[in-house]
Order: sequence, then C-alpha cells, then structure tokens
Amino acid sequence: MSALPNLRAFALSLVHDPVRADDLVQETILRAWSKAHLFEPGMNLRSWLFTILRHQFCSDLRKRKFEIDDPSGSYVDRLRACPDQHAHLEWQEFQTALAKLSPDQRAALILVAAEGLSHEDAAAICGVRTGTIKSRVSRARTRLAELLQIDDHMQIGPDNLTKAALQATARL
Repeated sequence: MSALPNLRAFALSLVHDPVRADDLVQETILRAWSKAHLFEPGMNLRSWLFTILRHQFCSDLRKRKFEIDDPSGSYVDRLRACPDQHAHLEWQEFQTALAKLSPDQRAALILVAAEGLSHEDAAAICGVRTGTIKSRVSRARTRLAELLQIDDHMQIGPDNLTKAALQATARL
C-alpha cells in the first residue's frame, strides 16, 4: 500500500492523465497479484511493481497506436466494408481461368501485369521479342476476359446490389 502514491505519480508522469494513470496503477496491482508466485523473497517489491507498471504502459502504448479516439462514434459510422465472400469466389475463378491460359501467355501476363515488369524486361526474361510479349499479354487478357465472362471492366469488384447498399448507407 505504501508504494501506491509513488506508482500513481510515476503513472501520471507517463500518461499525463489522472484517469488513465489510475487505470494503469490498478492494472499494475492486478497483474502483480496474479503473478505473485513469480515474486521471490529478497526481491525489491517497489522495483518489481514499477517494472510491471512500465511494461503495462509500453504494452498499452503499442495497442493505442492502432486505435482511434472516436467517443461520438462519427468515424465508425462512416466505415464501410464490402463482404469478402464474393472476392474469395472471384479469386478462385480467376485462378482457374489463369491456369487455362497457355504457359507462354500466363508467363507473359504474370511478368507484365502482376510483377510490373516492362514489356522489354519480360521479353528478355522469356527470350523473345518485345512485340511477342505484347501480343501474348494482349491475347492472355482477352482470353481471361472470355473465361471470366467479363464484358466491361466495371463488372470487376462488388456486385451492383452491394454497391447500391453501400451508397444507401453512406447517405444515412
């Protein structure tokens, strides 16, 4: 009990908020109590408690960098996420369609579209002319669109029902 005022002063110097300092001290005492079996006779109890408090502060600090202060809930009300079921199914369909391309077309498409290489670099890797790579990429894209039954690039992504639902909730 005699260490509490010093713990609170130390916590207050770390967080600069009396309420958070009290919470930090309380959490320190709870952790010390639950880990009492780790305290060995002859150890300095005050040092042990201060160490627990400092570790708790650092742990809270790491957690807080991923949190946003939003007491009114206005930020969270604006967050929207598309359901991922469609994306997972579309990814599986894409992988199946990609596997149906000829090895030359698949390699050219992956090098240019996925790896971001220039047509010239992809041609050098494949040991063919630049025009050949451009042709393979073009044919691969056309074939993928056929296999995936894509007529318009707007069909890629969330379906129209999901888009409409997201737009409607954004207006609320």
